[in-house]
Amino acid sequence: MSSKINWVLQIDYSVYKFCAKVPKTDARRIFEAIKKIPTNPFFGDIQKMKGEENSWRKRVGNYRIFYEIISKENIIYVYEAKRRTSSTY
Repeated sequence: MSSKINWVLQIDYSVYKFCAKVPKTDARRIFEAIKKIPTNPFFGDIQKMKGEENSWRKRVGNYRIFYEIISKENIIYVYEAKRRTSSTY
């Protein structure tokens, strides 16, 4: 997949709710990372989620951003953000 594709970014409401509960500086870092995903969804500290076809996770400090790449429709759907703990995965 090429990074020159015009990706459409969709963010689930639960991500906004999560960011409202974390410190503002962390929320700002999370949203900056989310804004950069459509530029190149395969760049940075990312990993493909095991057992999932199009799901990826991006590491932002102690937080993880989970997103799905729907290449047929050129959509990147950010469906979850979590704080990394020993039981996150």
